[in-house]
Amino acid sequence: QVQLVESGGGLVQAGGSLRLSCAASGRTLSTLVMAWFRQAPGKEREFVRAISWSGRSTYYADSVKGRFTISRDNAKNTLYLQMSSLKPEDTAVYYCAADRSVVPGTTRQDYAYWGQGTQVTVSS
Repeated sequence: QVQLVESGGGLVQAGGSLRLSCAASGRTLSTLVMAWFRQAPGKEREFVRAISWSGRSTYYADSVKGRFTISRDNAKNTLYLQMSSLKPEDTAVYYCAADRSVVPGTTRQDYAYWGQGTQVTVSS
């Protein structure tokens, strides 16, 4: 079993930056593919970014291209999402996800383990 705990959310003005963290326990992070998803009120949970177990391959949604960076520190069992140039439409609950598959997926069904989420609010 894998436990994921997100942190780092908060309120930020448009154009600002935030870094989210996701601490994993119960299984070595280096054996898992990881991703960030987000869910705004009244909307479906959507893919944001994903990363391979080694960190050498990353995937992104077009909406965050050039603004959000995903990274991982397997020694610390921690996943990160650096968000910059934030926009009000980035407001959502951000979720960390993990799976034992070989290639990171971009849909909810691709991930077996989820954190509880952290709120990010971007004011205009």
